[in-house]
Amino acid sequence: MPHSASAPLPALSLHDSQRRATVPFTPLDPEHVKVYYCGPTVYDLAHIGNLRAMLTADVLVRFLRQAYPRVTFVRNITDVDDKITARARANGEDIASLTQRTTEEFHQDLAAMNVLPPDIEPRATHNIGEMQALIARLIENGHAYEADGHVLFSVASFPSYGALSGRDPEELVAGARVEVAGYKKNPGDFVLWKPSDADQPGWESPWGRGRPGWHIECSAMSHRYLGESFDIHGGGSDLLFPHHENERAQSLCCFPQGKFANYWVHNAMLLVEGEKMSKSLGNFLTIRDVLQQAPAEALRLLLLGAHYRSTLNYTQAGLQESRKVLDRFYRALAAGPVPEEVPPSEAFLRALSDDINTPMAIAELHFLAGQALAGDRWAAGSLKASAEMLGLLQINPKEWFQGHNLPLSEHQIATLVSKRLTARDEKDFKTADMIRDQLRAKGILLEDTKDGTSWRVL
Repeated sequence: MPHSASAPLPALSLHDSQRRATVPFTPLDPEHVKVYYCGPTVYDLAHIGNLRAMLTADVLVRFLRQAYPRVTFVRNITDVDDKITARARANGEDIASLTQRTTEEFHQDLAAMNVLPPDIEPRATHNIGEMQALIARLIENGHAYEADGHVLFSVASFPSYGALSGRDPEELVAGARVEVAGYKKNPGDFVLWKPSDADQPGWESPWGRGRPGWHIECSAMSHRYLGESFDIHGGGSDLLFPHHENERAQSLCCFPQGKFANYWVHNAMLLVEGEKMSKSLGNFLTIRDVLQQAPAEALRLLLLGAHYRSTLNYTQAGLQESRKVLDRFYRALAAGPVPEEVPPSEAFLRALSDDINTPMAIAELHFLAGQALAGDRWAAGSLKASAEMLGLLQINPKEWFQGHNLPLSEHQIATLVSKRLTARDEKDFKTADMIRDQLRAKGILLEDTKDGTSWRVL
């Protein structure tokens, strides 16, 4: 049965990294859900691995907006970082121009991918005062110390350090790259503030001219815009340690009465043709690289085709298959009028409510497309409404097929399909086969099923 517009959505469950289990999602305030995601460090074009985290957040927030009256989504921009300084120096350009340009490119790429913008997008350089206030608070309450021009967080001062990633501090330090420095009391202590040379970005502070460590940036920005406690913190699994572990530690030490993040959502990594993506292997793909090969929706469908917590293998074959799937979905919409104000299907919403299970949700899109191709226009409306929650089927079907640069118009194809059906009805199989071969030669494949004949681009 179709989902009623007035019926409540299924209750959401999420896999919480700290609990290491999929649990019911209960917002701190049912009237206002708050979400924070780590955004890009803006020194280069975003790659498809970055995009996976952005898509996970996008679908999650789309669902939350359907379920709750108000959602505030914050995603930051890291625009002060040693990688940025090094890239600007290598490029021979000003740091401000580099970060401005790459931030604009990031926005353009996500807009092309139909990733909705956050409600608030703070930049690290606009929140230095908030960072310094948190650092001063950590020093005052005994969780941080000054040493050799640096301010460091004392891991030993926080007994539950490691609870997020599920390992004790000794294991964490042994299994991670940590900066070896004589001024540290403990090898795992991490930098909150560090001195800046004349050619490095810096701000005056009680500890001298310097710049923030990476981890304190997100603690400061999430606190400023979402408070001491908020609902969901997300990002790629590569951020679990040390970034999110350190964020959690310093934030809870600043505000022990708060929760910081109540749920932690981490997406798994992405492979390219079965291998880890790297420039040295020659398989490093930016979003723009892929969009030169296929429509944005094809890339979006491919990335959503695996559950966000499963490793995703990006392949050229998978990209082309996603394009063909979208051909079928758009044919289902183009097969007749699509009624408006039809809600997403209940099966689709159940899939998304189950820890954002996009593969199951896409399976429901396949079912709805089949119903629509068989003449069920309510299913076509539900297909469109459901797909919208995944950011798919957002353009006019005619424009989609025109984007393929078809050698024949849709009207010409429909006319030939009709002639072929007539020939088959009249047992003129030679003519029917000739029309089929004629269309195939032009890149149009006919598919005969019990529900009729449909076509797709090869």
